[in-house]
Amino acid sequence: MNTLTSPSVTAPLFETDAYKLGHRGLYPAGTTGVLSNFTNRASRIQGITKVVHFGLQAFLQAYCIESFAPFFAADEETAVAEYNTILESILGTEHSIATDHIRELHRKGYLPLIFRSLPEGTRVPLRVPSFTVENTEPGFFWLVNYIETVLSAAIWQPSTSATLADAYRGILDAAAQRTGGSRAGVNFQLHDFSFRGMPGAGAAAASGAGHLLSFSGSDSLATLDWVRRYYPGQNNTPVLGSVPATEHSVMCAGISESSERETFQRILDIHPRGIVSVVADTFDLWKVCTEILPALKAKILARDGKLVIRPDSGDPATILCGTGSESEFEVEAKVRTPESDPAFFGVVQLLWNTFGGTINAKGFRVLDPHIGTIYGDSITPDRALDICQRLEAAGFAAENVVFGVGSYTYQYVTRDTFSSAIKATWALIDGVEHNLLKDPITDSGMKKSATGRLAVTRDNSGDLVLIERATAEQEAVSLLEPVWADGKFLRIQSFDDVRGVLGNLA
Repeated sequence: MNTLTSPSVTAPLFETDAYKLGHRGLYPAGTTGVLSNFTNRASRIQGITKVVHFGLQAFLQAYCIESFAPFFAADEETAVAEYNTILESILGTEHSIATDHIRELHRKGYLPLIFRSLPEGTRVPLRVPSFTVENTEPGFFWLVNYIETVLSAAIWQPSTSATLADAYRGILDAAAQRTGGSRAGVNFQLHDFSFRGMPGAGAAAASGAGHLLSFSGSDSLATLDWVRRYYPGQNNTPVLGSVPATEHSVMCAGISESSERETFQRILDIHPRGIVSVVADTFDLWKVCTEILPALKAKILARDGKLVIRPDSGDPATILCGTGSESEFEVEAKVRTPESDPAFFGVVQLLWNTFGGTINAKGFRVLDPHIGTIYGDSITPDRALDICQRLEAAGFAAENVVFGVGSYTYQYVTRDTFSSAIKATWALIDGVEHNLLKDPITDSGMKKSATGRLAVTRDNSGDLVLIERATAEQEAVSLLEPVWADGKFLRIQSFDDVRGVLGNLA
């Protein structure tokens, strides 16, 4: 029987860029210490000037402990020989690179590094470091930036996703405040549909956890185990929640076997209570809204729960809010009818026409609790804001709509979205401290690095600020506190704790 090859024990040592393999010998002779920091240097998204720090604890457990366990457990000669064989296959025999440092690392039995970090969940201003990493023993100065590649890859995505979710939370909280919704309701107003668009389950899990720092709704179940493993200690707080829902395969099969109306009816029979979400645009969304739902009105209103209608194609704002402007609606709605031009009215108005609802304390219309809608295609922060504003202009509360987010939110981003980078700022060479600085004359200034040893404090207004060339006294009171050193955690945050630091969930 053919089988796949088992992972090599030296695999984590090759989770780096090939050019770093020989860097130990390229540092100045006498180098014994290097300090590097992770900083988000700029924002490509208008209005976002702070980035949520998230993902470091997961990296420390997954990479620094779990990935290296087989290497440290392996026979020394076997591990070193394997490393040398792979190294030669990459660089060839003409490049002679000493590998005694790999043998020394194996004998050490842990990564001799120390990470100092702000609490995860902190909104960190641009150009202020989220964490630093430094070697704890002189012979391992090379390790600090050797792991820079995998460290950067592990951190930028969950941090970026957490930041985008935080931005959505601000939009939806503000809309709820204006139109009479509750903060608790906003917890489930943004739902994570992004799993299928991510480059693997690991990426989906990490990004999904960033989403769940600000919201409770998600279908990305890979996140559950990721949170349990890397942010343990929950106080019986649910990590995520979801509802029964159909997809197009279910609807197409049902419609093919019977009809769309009968498929809706069968789904309601299977789920006589609770929330159930049904895809409504398999063929004709407007027919669903103007014929099928009115025909099933009594059945829907008799349920102990909510039927959520899910459009899934077209322009989100016009599908939900209609094609007419506010001024047009005042005039044209007297002439047009839902039957003759349903797209003019939009889904929310059509549902109101059929099911009605209530007027809340702030004077906005809220759909009957037995009916609702979710839109899960092509949602962006700008589109979410536009939809909330158009609903408000039409007299509807923002709570009438739930948004599903996927590729337009969590995949159309890169490490450069917030210019996330790890740079060395300090080195110890022959016992002399050197403040390292990158400042390209050809750059706009964005790539200019911090320099020296670093500390983070708060100014008189409470904002986080960076102190460069920090003294020992300044470092001692820095908010960058030791969280992991020499293979062991010094501080562990639960997922509840990270959520609490961010403070978005009601």
